Amino acid sequence: MASFSIQRVRVWLGVLAVAAVCRFPIHLAGQASTDQRVPVLVELFTSEGCSDCPPADDLLARLDASQPVPGAQAIVLSEHVTYWNRDGWTDPFSIDAMDLRQKDYVERFRLQDSYTPQAVVDGSAQTVGSSGAAVTKAVAEAAQKPKQPLTISDAHWTDGGAAFALHGSFDAKARLIAVLAADATHSEVARGENAGRTLHHVAVVRAMKEFGGDTADGRAMKLAGGPLDHKNEASGPVRLVVFAVDRKTGHVVAAAEQTLTR
Repeated sequence: MASFSIQRVRVWLGVLAVAAVCRFPIHLAGQASTDQRVPVLVELFTSEGCSDCPPADDLLARLDASQPVPGAQAIVLSEHVTYWNRDGWTDPFSIDAMDLRQKDYVERFRLQDSYTPQAVVDGSAQTVGSSGAAVTKAVAEAAQKPKQPLTISDAHWTDGGAAFALHGSFDAKARLIAVLAADATHSEVARGENAGRTLHHVAVVRAMKEFGGDTADGRAMKLAGGPLDHKNEASGPVRLVVFAVDRKTGHVVAAAEQTLTR
């Protein structure tokens, strides 16, 4: 589990940077049109039981809504971990699989331990998730690297999950991962470090599945919806995110997103 003393140090190293960012939206001069943007995957490891996480949740929401980095289309995911649940509040969006996913990044980035809030950008850079300057820099750098083409078609909600087709081709070095995420959620936290607060999140991961590489053009796929039954997400939109990861480097080489209604 997380080493909380180390995690606090890491978070507070980023808190000075985020203090200024939180007073106004992130902005970089000029915005490229959507069709000229390079998709960049931004994963935020967070928890409703962590008092340092709400600023990072807010930062992710602003990045998602305003898309401020020229040339980048940030595809965001909130990945709620479980290891804060023992401190008085059980995060209703936490999933064991997110703990395991973060541990993979701990090993890949040679970190001492897991921590929150942590942002991982395109699988190639990690930083404190509440540091607006660091997250923006990582997204801008990732947007400079070309992505392989990947598009989603015929996506629709059926039988409690998403059915869709993919267009793109990846060699054996690629791992293809599909995600269903609740578009927006909120909780009124009664206990723990955030007691008394109403917390809001975007793109909260509820299901994640690896399909492997070797995707034939137009391949039909299906992903079960996972625990999309929380009172704040039971009938709202769902984001379908699909991305390909290089097996050797762990870097994201392609990504696409669509929003589904139910």
